[in-house]
Amino acid sequence: MPTAFFFHGTGGHSKENWFPWMQAELTKRGYDTVIPDFPNADAPHPNAWYPVIDSLLSEVESDTVVIGHSLGGAVALRFLERADTVVNTVALVSPTLGIPPIKYIEGDHPFLEGGFDWETIRTRARHFIVFHSDTDPYVCMENGKKAAEQLGVSLSFVPNAGHFNSIAGFESFPQLLRELEPYL
Repeated sequence: MPTAFFFHGTGGHSKENWFPWMQAELTKRGYDTVIPDFPNADAPHPNAWYPVIDSLLSEVESDTVVIGHSLGGAVALRFLERADTVVNTVALVSPTLGIPPIKYIEGDHPFLEGGFDWETIRTRARHFIVFHSDTDPYVCMENGKKAAEQLGVSLSFVPNAGHFNSIAGFESFPQLLRELEPYL
């Protein structure tokens, strides 16, 4: 059975926003889903979060899907840097890469230090998807543009979608599912 990993961001958890909806949709399509609740989500630190993603690396297979939202996008990229297996698809939604303004940059900064090994990351997934919006109050759209550019894909732009969270009305995310569907 293929696996989908979901990584939340600062202040997030496994039952927030569109995660439960997407979990149900991927389960219907035969996926096992893993959505860890990272420790101290309101004050994230790599020393607490990286052991969680490292514990999942043994479950990575060629049909794995990885989804990261906000800081979870940066965590997904770190996950790929650590993985030995090429995964199927990686979707980044409002990823934090360090381009200001970012509302919680102080907490996110330790995850971003040293930049990303884009060359390695590009070789660790067959498909990439990047979503961002022009009205994101937490992570400016330049972060999504940079991720898409570095990954060699077009940015999936959704106007007025905020941070793709419950506050912005995202209890479901059919746009992301539509983009994932060809690769499932």
